[in-house]
Amino acid sequence: MRDKGSRMAAIGNTTLEHESQLRLEQMFWAHHQRILRAVYRITGNMADAEDVAQSVFARLLKSGECNVEAAGSYLYRAAINGALDLIRSRQRCREVSLESAIHVASSEPESSPERQLSRGELRDQLRKALASLSPRSAEIFVLRFIEDLTNQEIAALVGTSRAVVAVTLHQARSRLSKEMRGTR
Repeated sequence: MRDKGSRMAAIGNTTLEHESQLRLEQMFWAHHQRILRAVYRITGNMADAEDVAQSVFARLLKSGECNVEAAGSYLYRAAINGALDLIRSRQRCREVSLESAIHVASSEPESSPERQLSRGELRDQLRKALASLSPRSAEIFVLRFIEDLTNQEIAALVGTSRAVVAVTLHQARSRLSKEMRGTR
């Protein structure tokens, strides 16, 4: 009798693990491209973007939380924070205007090699400046100016008010402008 109960429990656990893996795979295919694009815009490097995306999904797998409906926002925010953490670890800085760096970071790549090099340098400078912000400020800044979300969308995503988002963005822009001018 005991053996039969143990076998039934093992079968039940295997079925739950299989269902969990299927839900994770469903989440992966539903959110992977959006996450990869967002992280790539922040890191500027597809290998880094893939690493960050993979680590986000791996953490989700380890946690055992596979709620498909709630995963989108979590994965998106975790990926952005992972990308910001990565660039914080790579401290490089040069002087440049914040507006030109934001424009370059949020636009499509140019075809000429000289323009690509210049744009790459601007993106690197913006990444360095973003690394100087608090994680929450950097996340809100990226969501607004790189991902082009509205303040209302950001407030809903991070669980705060539009006023807090607006103040955080103002402070982040001021700090980033100083960082980009090299007045650190």
